[in-house]
Amino acid sequence: MAYALLLLKRVGALYQSKLGEEGKVARARILLADDHQGMRDRVIRMLRQEFEMLEPVQDGRALLEAASKLQPDVCLMDISMPIINGIEAAARLKESGSKAKIIFLTIHEDQDFLVAALKAGASGYVVKPRMASDLRDAVKEVLAGRTYISSSLCSSTSTD
Repeated sequence: MAYALLLLKRVGALYQSKLGEEGKVARARILLADDHQGMRDRVIRMLRQEFEMLEPVQDGRALLEAASKLQPDVCLMDISMPIINGIEAAARLKESGSKAKIIFLTIHEDQDFLVAALKAGASGYVVKPRMASDLRDAVKEVLAGRTYISSSLCSSTSTD
């Protein structure tokens, strides 16, 4: 019973923190960075019903510039991008003091990339083959202050 009350209190606080000036719930703002137009279009179609999708960018430098101006709640980015890669962009974003949560959406299922992403400040890591099942949940989890990693990576971790 106490846990249920605590959970309700937490949800209420989250709801209150997202209330806009007129008492309407503000949708979380997502800045997407991926160098493939088809992937950007697919992600936007998938998330636009629940979240405010800001104008997407296609490289790490553009992500840093847009994040500075737009102050998104979430930066959703690929690792392999031109000019500045996603890992470097995430590290620079955190160094700049950005409050945006970082989620990587990537083809890289290697543990070394996951570790590098987390060290750079990521709160989420979704592999593209699991995008349809994982991406919405990842955004919701990181917005709630938790970490999300695609289950395919969690099941492949070694116990050395």
